Amino acid sequence: MARQPILAESECPVARALEAIGDRWVLMIIRDAYDDVRRFSEFQSRLGLAKNILSAKLKKLVELGIFELQPASDGSAYKEYVLTEMGRSLFPIVVSLRQWGERYLFAEGESYSQLLDNDQAEPVQTISVCSTSGKVLGPEDCYRRVVKA
Repeated sequence: MARQPILAESECPVARALEAIGDRWVLMIIRDAYDDVRRFSEFQSRLGLAKNILSAKLKKLVELGIFELQPASDGSAYKEYVLTEMGRSLFPIVVSLRQWGERYLFAEGESYSQLLDNDQAEPVQTISVCSTSGKVLGPEDCYRRVVKA
């Protein structure tokens, strides 16, 4: 059987992204951070994740640069996990997953949480992939090429 290349070294950005953040708990931690959760105990309480697993996931997210540890904003001895620009830039990914879930994973009449715009109190617009001219693109409208970073 052929060995799979290490995803973290792949030339495919999707493979590298999945290696970095493709774990369900990692995405749930990031989702909670968007809801202003910052402390270990708050993540643990909301997610119900074992402390050793949560600790490992948060450590990985800090090492990746998605979170940074900062002194607690209330002046206590605690540390807080604060999203970096890299972490905040994951927001469209989380919203896309949310919108896909809303569309395909709930039965008619079933309740689900909805993401609303703070200013308008309206659901956020569905995310789509567009060309630079604004044309909405599907998978058949794109191709891949290898470039240097």
